[in-house]
Amino acid sequence: MNVKIYHEHHHRNFKDILTIINKSKLSKKVKVLSIKIFKRLAEAEAKVHGVSVNKVYFHEVGAVDAIIDIVGTAIGLEKLGIERVYCSPIPYGHGTIKHAHGILPIPAPATAELLKGIPTYQVNVKAELTTPTGAAIISTIANDFIDAPRIKVEKIGAGAGSLVFPHLPNILRVFIGEAQIPAEKDVILQIEANIDDMHPQRYNSAIAKIMRARALDAYITPILMKKKRQAITLTVLCAPEERDTVLQKIFEQTTTLGVRVYLVPREKLTKKFIAVQTKYGKAQVKLGYLGQEIKTIAPEYEDCRRLAQKHHLPVQAVYNSVIKACS
Repeated sequence: MNVKIYHEHHHRNFKDILTIINKSKLSKKVKVLSIKIFKRLAEAEAKVHGVSVNKVYFHEVGAVDAIIDIVGTAIGLEKLGIERVYCSPIPYGHGTIKHAHGILPIPAPATAELLKGIPTYQVNVKAELTTPTGAAIISTIANDFIDAPRIKVEKIGAGAGSLVFPHLPNILRVFIGEAQIPAEKDVILQIEANIDDMHPQRYNSAIAKIMRARALDAYITPILMKKKRQAITLTVLCAPEERDTVLQKIFEQTTTLGVRVYLVPREKLTKKFIAVQTKYGKAQVKLGYLGQEIKTIAPEYEDCRRLAQKHHLPVQAVYNSVIKACS
């Protein structure tokens, strides 16, 4: 798509842009995103020029082509049903560009401002590879800037720019697909034993000692064996390198004559421990991240129990206080 403008000399400020977008027949979602992008662009221009947002006149970026770029992006995201956007690090060239304010270095001041905190790299091309409008769009819509997300690609789109560079394809590619869950992956051992001749009073002690042998988890499940014998299945999870230590402890602490050992693939959230201050005292909290997003908040039970005993409260009251302190 090429945008051709004839005799466009209007210098619009942010208020003019808002009026154009709000009076249009665009959907509410498109209007909100378009205004958000323009606001980010206006704030960057205001900062580099040392004026308020309302006194920014967009010149080139306020022209019709920029409105089409920004609003068109918002329409595309809505029509395609895009839920999250990931982008590769942003390239910029070198040299200078002729601007309404004179000769400016590349990247332009507003572009540099918009790309703060975003991975960028310089390409040996004497041209402006990333404009303020482009920087405003991508820095607003992108959830993260990474080399490539885990995605099951369904559609690919490619758009070529009109400028031709000798050693660089002037192409923007968009991959659309279903995101694969960004969980951490590893493998562990799952060790199992069916036991029908061990006194139940020994279960707790056995599990405690197996856990101290560096097992990741240990638990029992009631089962019914042949001849209607009641029994349990002992299940122990451990890292592969702890296999011998854990096996030795299982044989020491239980009556089993043999175990089954499986190598099990595992996908897990990234764990992070933090300490939070509540009105009852400090407590440890385990956070579970899926990518950059917190999915679980789990207060440490022993900390909650200790604080509950200290203040003569139900454990749930302390638990709720810890969850509130995390928000």
